[in-house]
Amino acid sequence: MLAETICSAVSAAGLGIAAVTAWRKRFLAATRIAAYSLVPIALVLTGIVDWVAGIAFKPSVWLGFGLLGVAWLLFMTTRAVERRGGGTRKERRAATRAAQGEAVAPAASAPSLGAGLQGTGAQPKAKSRQQSAAPGEDFSDIEAILKKHGI
Repeated sequence: MLAETICSAVSAAGLGIAAVTAWRKRFLAATRIAAYSLVPIALVLTGIVDWVAGIAFKPSVWLGFGLLGVAWLLFMTTRAVERRGGGTRKERRAATRAAQGEAVAPAASAPSLGAGLQGTGAQPKAKSRQQSAAPGEDFSDIEAILKKHGI
C-alpha cells in the first residue's frame, strides 16, 4: 500500500513538473518528463510493484539469490583455474618440453613445418618470395625502401 502511494505521488509530481515545463514553451522536454512520470503509476497498475515487494521481503528469495551468487562464484573460479593452465606439475613440465621441441631454430628464416606435413608427403602449393629467393636477396625489399628514404 505504501509503495503504491509513493508511486502515485511521484507520478503526480512529475506531471506537475511537465505542465510547468510546457507552460515555459519547452514542449519536447515536457513530453519527455511526462513519459518518465507515467512509468511509476504504470508499474503499480500492472502489478509489478506488488510482485517486487513480495520478492524483496521474503527470506527464502534472498537465500535463493545468495545460492545463485555462490554458484556463479564457483563457476568463475573453476574457469579462472582452468585458464591458468591447471593440472599437475608433471603435466605442465611435459607441455613446456613439447613446446620447446617445436621451436624454430635460431638460424631459420621461417618456422618449420609441423610433424603432420612431413610424413604425408604433402607439399605447400606455392612458395613465398622469401623462401624461394637466394640468401643474398633476402633483404632486397628492405634495401629498396631504405634507399627510397635516403638512408
